[in-house]
Amino acid sequence: MYSVELDRSKRLLVISAGQRVTGEEARQAAQQVRELLEGVAPGFRVLADFRWLDSMDAVAARHVAQIMDALAEKQVASVTRVMPDPHKDIGLNILSQFHYGPEIQITTFETLADAVQSLVKEGRGTSEEMATHDQ
Repeated sequence: MYSVELDRSKRLLVISAGQRVTGEEARQAAQQVRELLEGVAPGFRVLADFRWLDSMDAVAARHVAQIMDALAEKQVASVTRVMPDPHKDIGLNILSQFHYGPEIQITTFETLADAVQSLVKEGRGTSEEMATHDQ
């Protein structure tokens, strides 16, 4: 199962994967990401939550790569991942090396609480930077 949501006010795209993800579910998620990102300005952030992921079909990797490409094309500022069990990484670190540029900040946390705390701190920094640039 995949879930994709966009909070335009927080400029945050939330992608959640749970249970067993099929290739078709990953394909639909990639399409949904592309649709949601239409009209989104560069500099948005992504929270990818893999807490409830059990497994992912091998064919889904191509669609995960498409999601990463779409995020990179739209100039995502950062990707924050929640991955409690590093053994369930499903190759994200390897895919990231090929589909994200070095300018995209990628962080991984074991808990959602730590990931959200990091996003809040990052958001404050962005707000402060924007306020400084406006003066």
